Amino acid sequence: MFQNKAILKNIALIYQAGKVRLGFLIMACTLAGIAVSPTSSLSALEIFALAVYVLVASSTSGAFNQWYERDIDAVMDRTKDRPFVTKELEPTNTWNFWLVIISTLALYATYQVSNLEAMLYLFAGIFTYGIVYTVWLKRRTWMNIVIGGLSGSFAILVGSAATGNTLSPAPLILSVVLFLWTPPHFWALAISFKDEYAKADIPMLPVVYGDRVTSQAIFWHTLVLVVLSLSLFFYGMSWIYLLFAVLGGGYFLYCSILLLKEQSKALARKTFFSSIIHLGLLLLGAMFDAMIFA
Repeated sequence: MFQNKAILKNIALIYQAGKVRLGFLIMACTLAGIAVSPTSSLSALEIFALAVYVLVASSTSGAFNQWYERDIDAVMDRTKDRPFVTKELEPTNTWNFWLVIISTLALYATYQVSNLEAMLYLFAGIFTYGIVYTVWLKRRTWMNIVIGGLSGSFAILVGSAATGNTLSPAPLILSVVLFLWTPPHFWALAISFKDEYAKADIPMLPVVYGDRVTSQAIFWHTLVLVVLSLSLFFYGMSWIYLLFAVLGGGYFLYCSILLLKEQSKALARKTFFSSIIHLGLLLLGAMFDAMIFA
């Protein structure tokens, strides 16, 4: 009984360290990339396998992110209980060895179930988040999350590449939408935790330029990405996708306008959660559209 509890605890710690919830979001982006592609020869089993491989690969970069950032995570109240900070998972270099092995296996499996192009996009995504964002940019520039947002865009392209439709308008537009979505999503969170980011010496946009400039950047990013997301209706998506995109995008844009008028932490949190609702509805709309009109 006690052994089972220990196993469950270790699984929970690894789940937390690997940012598996973020991994599920990346996986959903890949599935949406497949859904908006005009054609696909992938079987249901191949799609399921690809989704699992993307989840595993993205979780390895999430785990490396937490391993590498354990020093600044210890400074921030929001992250001080992460397992590499508390040393419930001992932060040794052995972790990185296994993360490289696991991600390599996931990349090879992606190649086997789809093609080389999809594998390269997946590699680009995990490298962007794990190395470009985490190691090179996060502690150096407020542009960290702007460039780091490419990891979500690459996830869309993994799905479209697996179907052989990388250059089709719909997946390309959706990848740009993901690129534009990531900064306002994290900037809204950064306004809520500006003091903590400042204490950890992380140059997030609100820390460097203040809440007013950040709220303006959030609004303009949101406006452009919502308009772009609606444009997919003219590239093969039906009224089902459009309905989801209008509901989610309208709410996200509404919250960003409220934040533009008043830069409070409460409205920043509301904008942050509205961005999650928007992306969730956008991805679900794309997948429901594909399933109903397949």
